[in-house]
Amino acid sequence: METSKMKIFDSAQKSKISDTVKGFRDYTGQEAMKRARIRTIVEETFNNYGFEPAETPVIEYEEFVKSGNENDESVSDTFKLQDRGKRKLALRYELTFPLKRVMQNKKLPYRRYQIGPVFRDEPTTGNRFRQFISCDADIIGSTEKDEAEIIKLASEILEKLNVKYKIYFNNRRLLNEILDEQGIKDKERVIKEIDKLDKLPEKEVKENLKKYKAEKLLTIFKEKESYFKKYKAYSEIEGLKEYCKIFNVEVNFQPSLARGLSYYSGTVFEIKSSIKETILGGGSYVFNGIQCCGFGVGIERLGAVSDIKIANNKILIVSIEQDKKAIQLAEKIRKSGTPCLIMYGKPGKALDYANSYKIPYAIFLGKNEAEQGKFKLRDMKTGKEKLISEKELVEDET
Repeated sequence: METSKMKIFDSAQKSKISDTVKGFRDYTGQEAMKRARIRTIVEETFNNYGFEPAETPVIEYEEFVKSGNENDESVSDTFKLQDRGKRKLALRYELTFPLKRVMQNKKLPYRRYQIGPVFRDEPTTGNRFRQFISCDADIIGSTEKDEAEIIKLASEILEKLNVKYKIYFNNRRLLNEILDEQGIKDKERVIKEIDKLDKLPEKEVKENLKKYKAEKLLTIFKEKESYFKKYKAYSEIEGLKEYCKIFNVEVNFQPSLARGLSYYSGTVFEIKSSIKETILGGGSYVFNGIQCCGFGVGIERLGAVSDIKIANNKILIVSIEQDKKAIQLAEKIRKSGTPCLIMYGKPGKALDYANSYKIPYAIFLGKNEAEQGKFKLRDMKTGKEKLISEKELVEDET
């Protein structure tokens, strides 16, 4: 009886060890290849717009991570750590706040991008994870024209990934002007409630706003765009729309759009697609007294909405006691730009391997093939085979 209990305990322990922590995932196979392709497209687009890469630590001092935004939901969800020296540390929750350090002594405008993991100790639902790869682009020392270009950059990435999307934007100065008109004192808390409009039923948000006597805002937000022309900050809405038009990108004014982070000071924008969650968000802010703008997007959400083809032209060389020739041939194929791998020994085992990993082509290399310089190329999907010379094989990417 005791032995049986120990087996159950051991089994449970092994299961716990082999599982990922809640909110964290492994990525392999086609999914990992898709993520890698998305990352490449994003990075190539960042470079094409003149942004340079930067890298910052995953672990920062907790005080620096908070950076005056202690009440922001994302900041409160940081993973907190402590090193051997009892220093209070935290995992980064985003890639923007390190710019306060990185931007120092840079000639402006400084255009930087960063791609890397960020961490949030928050509930996991749908496409919300506790670790995700964020892709950020920011311009330090920005203008209204740069804000329009940042939005264009975001839209270009989505178009390259075949994502159907819609861009919504607003301005924090306009929002603050409306709050002032309504005599609302606790702006920060009210903005946080407004930001929940796409996450909670309007009725629930309205009840929350009543605590601050701010429920009338919901009626104002439903007014036609012409209503907002009376506010001074609306001129910034018009200006951004004009430059977005020049960049040939369509944007939609949404007066209720707030964005959760408190450091936003002007333009804010979000991009929606086929999933409930926002797929990309950004805006303008002031760091160290300098006007900046940028956005961040997670590879996980891009993966959920993108429709891209992953090229798979791998070749498996099956060496039948022709190892030297197989290695030489593999090197030539790789130099031509085609991915190639070798298996030594039994053809049946090699073909089973190719099927398991969806390798589309296999080459059989035995004594006769080595002497004749002709190889049997098998299409693993159809089973059809054809003889092909080494020259044809290296020049033709199948």
